[in-house]
Amino acid sequence: MSIINVEGAIYRADQWLLIRRSVQEEHAGGTLALVGGKLDAHEQGTDQLEEALYREVDEEVGIRIAPNPQYLYNSVFRTDAGQTVLNIVFLCEYAEGQAHSKSAAEVDDVYWMTSEQLLGDPSAPPWTKESIRRAEAARQQLLLNQSL
Repeated sequence: MSIINVEGAIYRADQWLLIRRSVQEEHAGGTLALVGGKLDAHEQGTDQLEEALYREVDEEVGIRIAPNPQYLYNSVFRTDAGQTVLNIVFLCEYAEGQAHSKSAAEVDDVYWMTSEQLLGDPSAPPWTKESIRRAEAARQQLLLNQSL
């Protein structure tokens, strides 16, 4: 069975919340990533992707995001162990809280970075850069729509 994973491209003004995944993580340990995680097997009903996103953001970095995250895109990949993952990325606005590593087993550190900082960081993996490129384009479109 495939794993369903949700991630939040969380923005506050012109910065994005990124984590350095724990080196203990079995997939992509030690890399810069968006906040997120797996949909639990027991979760069912409506809006479970969003509920899983709210839960994961709180569990990993201790903040809240604004209601109604916007679907951004999805991708399918295989973990280092060969499991198929459907990854779903949402554009999320920061709401409140002080971002910090709540789970040392999952998160080594947290950072607020501009798009330029992340895209210029040679340690950032290509999939994280792609997510931020797409998220920044969507955020710019939202700003444009709000100014009309």
